[in-house]
Amino acid sequence: MKVSARNLIPGTVKEITMGPVNAEVIVEVAPGIEVVSVITAHSVKAMGLKAGSVVKAMVKASNVMLVCD
Repeated sequence: MKVSARNLIPGTVKEITMGPVNAEVIVEVAPGIEVVSVITAHSVKAMGLKAGSVVKAMVKASNVMLVCD
């Protein structure tokens, strides 16, 4: 699959929490660094995702905000 987004972060699925409609997928991108994605439960099943699956997190956003105190 080819995509135009340049923000592809490789990682490994650490945990999946299934809900009736959506699922929360935790992807470890580096030791102790996680990215969390909420996708449909159907997509989890269709992609065959499970703990240990190798994936890429694709980030596509026009804004990334930073906050500090």
